[in-house]
Amino acid sequence: MRSPEWIGWASSFVLLTTIIRQVYTQWKTKSDVGVSRWLFVGQLTASMGFTIYSLLLRNWVYVFSNVALLITALVGEWIYLRNRRHTV
Repeated sequence: MRSPEWIGWASSFVLLTTIIRQVYTQWKTKSDVGVSRWLFVGQLTASMGFTIYSLLLRNWVYVFSNVALLITALVGEWIYLRNRRHTV
């Protein structure tokens, strides 16, 4: 694996770790305070576009990263809606 690929994989790990941590905190606290629904809608939309783009370029670092981000966006949106129902 070339050096640029390691940079991509490391960056992907950092980004996914931070977003997964946010979604986990949201799930654990059962709160939607300070979280915008548009965060997950935007993430979902961008991740779908970037996944398609990455597939067309055959860039597997970004395909993996964007599919993982797409999954976290779906989970985050589900948790957001669940939490919102409990607070209303």
